Amino acid sequence: MEILVIVMLTAALLVATITDIRSQRIPNWLTFPLILTGLVVHTMHGGLDGLKLAGGGFAIGFIGMAIPYFLGVMGAGDVKLMAGVGAWLGTSAAFTAFLFTSLAGGVYALGVLLFHRHLLKVVWGSIVASFSLLISTRKFHFAPTSSEQSLPRLCYGVAIAVGSISAMVVHAMQTGSVTGGY
Repeated sequence: MEILVIVMLTAALLVATITDIRSQRIPNWLTFPLILTGLVVHTMHGGLDGLKLAGGGFAIGFIGMAIPYFLGVMGAGDVKLMAGVGAWLGTSAAFTAFLFTSLAGGVYALGVLLFHRHLLKVVWGSIVASFSLLISTRKFHFAPTSSEQSLPRLCYGVAIAVGSISAMVVHAMQTGSVTGGY
């Protein structure tokens, strides 16, 4: 079972990374089967416990990425990819993957900003304005100005791949299992 999880996720993450870099999209033909097969395979191997493991992982991946999606900073393909990763990894490993993905995404975003140094002032001004509004009115509102529309887009599938594979390695080293078992 462990080998199946490793092979399926590595292949799916590789395809997602390539398609995200090429077209800045992660297609449904990849994400929906990833989610479905994760739920089905774990149910077949572990019964109700397998379904709980996969369902919990799906929920962690989906909810963790849905929040930034609803704030307008994440694409729907990224949400579905992380949900699929969660369905394959299970609850504990999916949470680790989400944390590592968030760290990888932060490093990636900083790298892109450092590469485009001229945009650093615009981004910093937007962050300060958003948090000033939050502190003074207790409302969070982010409305990019026309100069912010030219910000480079991040291919977050790359961060999901790096974070998820790192989490699989760390989780396997700590527990002896990629998914945590049933």
